[in-house]
Amino acid sequence: SPDGDIIDCVLLHHQPAFDHPRLKGQKPLDPPERPSGVNPNGMGGEDFQLWSMSGESCPEGTIPIRRTSEEDMLRASSVRRFGRKRPRRRVRRDSTSNGHEHAVGYVSGDQYYGAKASINVWTPRVSNQYEFSLSQMWVISGSFGDDLNTIEAGWQVSPELYGDNYPRFFTYWTTDAYQATGCYNLLCSGFVQTNNRIAIGAAISPTSSYNGGQFDISLLIWKDPKHGNWWLEFGSGVLVGYWPSFLFTHLRDHASMVQFGGEVVNSRAGGFHTSTEMGSGHFAGQGFGKASYFRNLQVVDWDNNLIPLSNLRVLADHPNCYDIQGGINRVWGNYFYYGGPGRNVKCP
Repeated sequence: SPDGDIIDCVLLHHQPAFDHPRLKGQKPLDPPERPSGVNPNGMGGEDFQLWSMSGESCPEGTIPIRRTSEEDMLRASSVRRFGRKRPRRRVRRDSTSNGHEHAVGYVSGDQYYGAKASINVWTPRVSNQYEFSLSQMWVISGSFGDDLNTIEAGWQVSPELYGDNYPRFFTYWTTDAYQATGCYNLLCSGFVQTNNRIAIGAAISPTSSYNGGQFDISLLIWKDPKHGNWWLEFGSGVLVGYWPSFLFTHLRDHASMVQFGGEVVNSRAGGFHTSTEMGSGHFAGQGFGKASYFRNLQVVDWDNNLIPLSNLRVLADHPNCYDIQGGINRVWGNYFYYGGPGRNVKCP
């Protein structure tokens, strides 16, 4: 691929998911019924990844998997932790546990069966190898103790994971608050990919530019009413795959919170706040073309309908470093601008 990745076309039933004892010898499931109210606008094309720009794709019956290189492994803090988030003690939403800072919009207090959003894609600067900057959706259930269940998808710039500064499409899951279960992308058995044209972990292109063209990706995560698995759709109608419901405890049933927004790691190298950027690296107040956004935020209800959010709340851990401003209008529905430069005069 132009970005230096090697993409392997792997037989569907040889993908990492089927190493899982509960999936051994099984076949991927057929596509579920999509939530009603999905309007298939947004990106029709699948050419949003660098590796497929030249018209490459994997043959039917296989899926593209980004090859993990020796260099990737060597950058990890340990082989066992490779492709996992570092466990956080107390993952309370209102805390900035070990250097993670957020600017998020969220809804809670109901039963959620999925979520959808269009996410503006940028190439934020990440200050050092051990930090990242991401923009994603979280579908969450359980308490913020050791039993936290999450399903996550979005884009991330993570030099440690990928060895470069491209924004890359990613997925994540955990069922014990990031301690022992779950991983990014297909780096452990869990997520079952069904799509032969999208490589999870591959770079996204084009990206947005300041005062220039804006580019966003639409993601939909929802629970199949028939089998109970959580499916991921990209763009308009492109199914990527699913998280089997047996991976989870609380999410076997439904989610109790949905979150959208940005997250960075602030390692405070040199004793200062990091200048790793979130979103576009500009504050929410700068608005369209300058600040990063999420738009058309929706959730899926018990009856598999996509509905607008009621009571979207917004929260920035350190608004002097990264902030967020919500809004609603006819074209974008529920939306917010978010992000920032990190270290600045008000954020030392």
